[in-house]
Amino acid sequence: MTGSTTAPALESSAVTVDGLHLVIQRQRAAEPRGSVVLLHGGGQTRHSWAATTARLGAQGWTTVTYDARGHGDSDWSPTRDYSPDAQLRDLRAVLADSVEDAPVLVGASMGGIVSLLAAADKDVACRGVVLVDIVPRIEESGAKRIVDFMAGSAGGFNSLEEAAAAIRQSNPQRRRPVDLAGLRKNVRQRANGRWYWHWDPAILDPTTTGDLHAPRPRLLAAAARVRVPTLVVTGGGSDIVSDEGVEEMLTLVPHARAVRVSGAVHMVVGDDNGSFSSRVSEWLDEEWPLSS
Repeated sequence: MTGSTTAPALESSAVTVDGLHLVIQRQRAAEPRGSVVLLHGGGQTRHSWAATTARLGAQGWTTVTYDARGHGDSDWSPTRDYSPDAQLRDLRAVLADSVEDAPVLVGASMGGIVSLLAAADKDVACRGVVLVDIVPRIEESGAKRIVDFMAGSAGGFNSLEEAAAAIRQSNPQRRRPVDLAGLRKNVRQRANGRWYWHWDPAILDPTTTGDLHAPRPRLLAAAARVRVPTLVVTGGGSDIVSDEGVEEMLTLVPHARAVRVSGAVHMVVGDDNGSFSSRVSEWLDEEWPLSS
C-alpha cells in the first residue's frame, strides 16, 4: 500500500438548515481515493477528529467534519430541535454541499446514531459506515453516567485545569492526559470569567425535541436495513456498549465486523486515537485497497 505524501488542503464552508448556520471543514486529498464524513458525539465538536483526519488524509482520503447543530461553532436551535431527524437533515445538507461522491460515514455516539439511520436510508448515498461505541442496544447505566457528567458541569468551571480535572474524574481509565489547548476548542469563557462547554444545554432535555437518541425499535429496524460495509469500534472498558449489544448488532448486520480498542472507554477517539485510527484505516484499506 502507498499513501499520499502531499498534505491535504484545508477548506472551510457552511450550510444553512432550518435557519441554522452549520460550520463545515474539509481536507481534500491531492489524489483522493474517496470521501470520509465524520460525525462527532454529543458535547463534542468537529475538532475531536483532528488526529484521525490527518491520518486518513495522508492515506488519500478526503475528509469532511462539521459541528452538529447546538455544538461548537454551529448555531443553537431556537426550537430546541436536536432530534435524530433534524440531524439527518443536517447531514444531507452537508453531503450536498461538501461531498462529491458516496462517502464512508464515521459516527461516534450521537453521530453514530445519525450515521446508522443514514446508512439505512435509501435517499442517502454512502458506501460504508463506521459506528464508534454505539449500537442499537445502549446500556442505560452508561448513558446515565454521561448525562450526569454533562448536566453536572452546567455551572461552568473556574479554569481550564478544573475542566480537565472533571474530565479525568468522569473517565479514570483514560490513559491520555487532557490537552488544555485542545480543550479550548470545546469551552468558551463568558463575561463572569468562568468556562462553559460550548453546546446547548437543551440537548439534555428529553421533554423537548432536544432528545438526541432514536428509540431502540427504530435503531433495530435501521440496522436490519444496512447493506453497506460496516465496522463497529467499541471501547474495551465501555459502559455504553456491552458484549451482548455487539452480538445483537452482528446478528442484525451479518456482514459487519466488530473490533475493540482495549485502552478506551466510551470516548474511543480521544481515549486511544492511535489504535482507533489504525483500526479504521486498516478496514478502509481492506474494503477499498490502494493500488501498490
